[in-house]
Amino acid sequence: MADLVSLGELLIDFTPCGKSENGSPLFERNPGGGPANMACAAAKLGADTAFLGKVGDDAFGRALRGILRDNGVNTDGLRMDKEHPTTLAFVHLNEAGDRSFSFYRHGGADTMLTPEELDRQAIEGARIFFFSSVLMAEGPSREASLAAAELARRAGATVAFDPNLRLSLWPDEGEAKEWILRAAPYTDILKVSQEELAFLTGETEPERGARLLAERFGCRVVLATLGPEGCYAYAGGGRGLPGVSVRVGGFPAKTIDTTGAGDAFTGGFLSRLLRRGGDAGVYVKDGAALQADVRFANAVGSLTTTKKGGIPALPTLAETEAYLRSLPDAG
Repeated sequence: MADLVSLGELLIDFTPCGKSENGSPLFERNPGGGPANMACAAAKLGADTAFLGKVGDDAFGRALRGILRDNGVNTDGLRMDKEHPTTLAFVHLNEAGDRSFSFYRHGGADTMLTPEELDRQAIEGARIFFFSSVLMAEGPSREASLAAAELARRAGATVAFDPNLRLSLWPDEGEAKEWILRAAPYTDILKVSQEELAFLTGETEPERGARLLAERFGCRVVLATLGPEGCYAYAGGGRGLPGVSVRVGGFPAKTIDTTGAGDAFTGGFLSRLLRRGGDAGVYVKDGAALQADVRFANAVGSLTTTKKGGIPALPTLAETEAYLRSLPDAG
């Protein structure tokens, strides 16, 4: 059984790669999907990972399955759908490398995952279970996501959740918030961006927003990523224990493409937690451990932005450690 099990979407990202001779935009096919990116990130850093989800039994889906395997991720729980196609997304980059998406997803295979198709043995055997809200935007995969989180919680796994908010996938903002808030109570580790923090709490200050989420849902750790400014992390509080908070600055990087950077951060953080046994409660007792692991995760995310694509841009453990050694010792 894998130590880290990730449930979610696996899709094709078409990433800009210049223009044709007649000036038309060219796009390169890349693997994508937040939970898949996260699983590959953790695997490249040495974690034993597995991915659960659904793709079409088509050329895209078979290629994606092969890419996960090539990156060291177990795919026994990846279902192949003969009736529904693999989801596609076109990535648009601005001059700063920030992205927006156009999805071709309605009726996509990932949304058709049912609770009955879940690999229950993998979920029950995991030390850490990870999921996001994208599967909850439509289809049977909504109930499958919550069923998996509940099963992992009952089995004693640490549950990590990244809302990974993509409003274009949802009928409206209210429904997105409703389902994200339904998932939050299962969560031990909640990772949010600044935009997601404001969406869920109305707070723009990461310190107040993170504490509010921890207290409301009983999360052991809230990670608020701040883009190039790094990350604010809060542990404790929600369990009635004294809170521990750290703020780790970002690292300089020649950013080309931010696709997958947040997923890489999460994979980096969870890979370090596994080395500490997998129980997020360790951070409530040890602020230095929280600081070190957030710093490591920041480095993984930063390195990912220096190349194009999601999974192809993920760094290895050796690359991350070398990068950290090259930096001044900063908190």
